[in-house]
Amino acid sequence: MTTESLPQPILLVEDNPVDLDLTMRAFRRRRFGNPVEVARDGEEAIAWMDRWEQGEALPAVILLDIKLPRVNGLEVLRRLKAHERFRLIPVVMLTSSAENGDLQAAYDLGANSYIVKPVDFGKFMEVAEQIELFWCVLNRAPR
Repeated sequence: MTTESLPQPILLVEDNPVDLDLTMRAFRRRRFGNPVEVARDGEEAIAWMDRWEQGEALPAVILLDIKLPRVNGLEVLRRLKAHERFRLIPVVMLTSSAENGDLQAAYDLGANSYIVKPVDFGKFMEVAEQIELFWCVLNRAPR
């Protein structure tokens, strides 16, 4: 099997262990076909840019929290969207912040979507299904 036929990974950037576990459980239950890579803070997320420069597969979508240690999610988003090659990667802000200022800042910096994490696991499952369906199946992005 060639790397072109493998499903693109999803990069999940999440520092909260409970939210990380909830997200991974939702993806496993949905039987995501895409592998999920995890960055647990903003610096780890930025480090992925070096890995992509070295030839690792670009993600189909990045699920990015805002409130991250070391480097916040908005700064990660700014750096991604400023990069010639990575700016086309869809970025979904998946965050607990419902603050209008965060929402506005994320869209100003080029976020493709902004989702406030549901507290209820059932609703979170629905969100995971929609993320997979839209960003990994239906959406077509230039590569």
